[in-house]
Amino acid sequence: MSFNFSNKVSGLQPSAIREILKFTSDPEVISFAAGNPAPEAFPADFVKKTSDELLSSNPVLALQYSITEGYTPLRDILKKRMESQNCFSSERDELIITSGAQQSVELACKVLCNEGDTVICEDPSFIGSLNSFRSYNTNLVGIEQEDDGINLEKLEKALKENKNAKMIYVIPNFQNPTGRTMSWEKRKGVYELAHKYDVVIVEDNPYGDLRFAGKDIPSIKSIDTDGRVVYVGSFSKILAPGLRVGYSSAPHDIIQKMVVCKQVSDVHSNIWAQVICERFMAECDLDAHFAKLRDIYRAKCTLMLDNMAACFSEKISYTKPQGGLFIWATLPDDCDMMGFCSRAVQEFKVAVVPGNAFTMHETDKTSSFRLNFSTPTDEQIIKGCELIGKLSKEMFD
Repeated sequence: MSFNFSNKVSGLQPSAIREILKFTSDPEVISFAAGNPAPEAFPADFVKKTSDELLSSNPVLALQYSITEGYTPLRDILKKRMESQNCFSSERDELIITSGAQQSVELACKVLCNEGDTVICEDPSFIGSLNSFRSYNTNLVGIEQEDDGINLEKLEKALKENKNAKMIYVIPNFQNPTGRTMSWEKRKGVYELAHKYDVVIVEDNPYGDLRFAGKDIPSIKSIDTDGRVVYVGSFSKILAPGLRVGYSSAPHDIIQKMVVCKQVSDVHSNIWAQVICERFMAECDLDAHFAKLRDIYRAKCTLMLDNMAACFSEKISYTKPQGGLFIWATLPDDCDMMGFCSRAVQEFKVAVVPGNAFTMHETDKTSSFRLNFSTPTDEQIIKGCELIGKLSKEMFD
């Protein structure tokens, strides 16, 4: 039988990049291609203890249907914490719990964008969000980044040229895939342009608590005086991604529509996981936990950067993130990036993610690739950098 697929999915195709990433299933391959938190960062003992207590004392809470907006005690404790960070206004905003941050982004697009509307993103950007936008047949416009974030001049040019722009999507802290952090000046600039051209900002902040160098920078949401910022957060990087708990703070009207759309999608997010997250926030020393996470990622990032400096060809440049999970490396302009990544995994047994996985269109030209330092062991980081270094010097020196 042949099928006539909907317009929403007919244009979605398996990525050619997957042909490279499928080699990561080989146990001999060292993977710098993941985006997973470090397993040693998971508070497994706390999750087990809390889960046992919950299922013993109140199993119905964990196993029964719940409300779409999310577990009320979790929402309350998040509102209080976010209000202290100026990421939530009790007068203007509401908060919804979602099945991971990516669902928050997807729901925001579903609520705000019609087919053919323009979504403006940093270029490159997170592939999961880009695919969400593509699934609604939006027009993706990418804006190049500088060392301190999105190019404001080109952002304004795109807003002028795309009268149907509905949304600006940004990851200001330790951006995926580049690891860059948007400066305070540029955060203010993005907000001013959104106000000027009357578009909504979706501020995705899954890595904000993972700063291990430099000083915290206020969120764009903190300067939102007219209710145009949808702020997205997640427990995936600070607790465990398998729980699939994210959240979004936005004006009441937007959250109301997101609730209706989520009812159609999955009714509500896993209530057991939401209770675990609430107990985690209420009972754990969050400052101590975040300090532990930062120590882990600081050490892993430093180890990878040191070994890249020692082993890689000097013709490869790369970002030096102050937090998060990723480093963005750039080859000489005239090189075959896909060929480099293919040889890395097939001949040298090290997997990285080709940069065009994160561009607006897979055919866009880029000479960059992404490395992840959180998932591999220290031994794998050292060995993997040595092997990529051999390949880089063979190709470029």
